[in-house]
Amino acid sequence: MDPEGGFAVAWMWWLGIALILGVVELVTVDLIFMMLVGGALAAMIVALLGLPAWVQVLTFAIVSWALLQLARPAAKAWLERTTPETKTNVDALIGRSARVVLEVTEDAGRVKLGGEVWTARSATRGEAFAVGEDVVVTAINGAIAMVARPEPRGDIH
Repeated sequence: MDPEGGFAVAWMWWLGIALILGVVELVTVDLIFMMLVGGALAAMIVALLGLPAWVQVLTFAIVSWALLQLARPAAKAWLERTTPETKTNVDALIGRSARVVLEVTEDAGRVKLGGEVWTARSATRGEAFAVGEDVVVTAINGAIAMVARPEPRGDIH
């Protein structure tokens, strides 16, 4: 221990670095900075043991490198395997039900879709849908919802 008690506060620096890296990980969510957090925490433990600064830095580098090479690929593979694919934007609308609010033909019409009124067209040539009828979105073409009759359900009696 040096006369000013330098190693006595070194662990606080490593803890602070770990916290900052943890915040950066929350923003990036790529598991890179999380591995660096592990290195900083390992260096903090070395600092608590009273080892010199060069050992702390070396510990940080080795543990961070090892985590990046060994733990991160396995963690990313697990996350990709367990995280469901979330449909967004236009993809989230396809297959959803809508209600006709203005007769829909292949040339014009409006439907209420997800609480909003959309311009709609019939996806099937020559087919029209009356006001109040339920339809299913088959595609989105720009700002136009292409709709069709819902598939009949096979109700079990």
